[in-house]
Amino acid sequence: QVQLVESGGGLVQPGGSLRLSCAASGTIFGIPAMSWYRQAPGKQRDLVATITSDGDTNYADSLKGRFTISRDNAKNTVYLQMNSLKPEDTAVYYCYAAIRRISGSLAWYWGQGTQVTVSS
Repeated sequence: QVQLVESGGGLVQPGGSLRLSCAASGTIFGIPAMSWYRQAPGKQRDLVATITSDGDTNYADSLKGRFTISRDNAKNTVYLQMNSLKPEDTAVYYCYAAIRRISGSLAWYWGQGTQVTVSS
């Protein structure tokens, strides 16, 4: 079994920063891609950013320049550095990863989510 465990959420004032982490554990034979999504109350879950095992990244256009995704392949961990946070960034942030099984096939997993609240 595979687990994704997020951490680093919390309450921050507007203009502040937070760094989220998501660690994958279990029977893993590679993680081709790891992503962050977020879901605000009453809204759909939206893609924030994706990073491949080669380090290629993709961001939601509205978040470019403020958010940075990175990963440590040796630790099976993905990070999301969030700067200049705004109240509209308030959401539950979810980790999403493509995990390669021993058979070579891919399975996608979600983390449990971590709450980020931006408020004064």
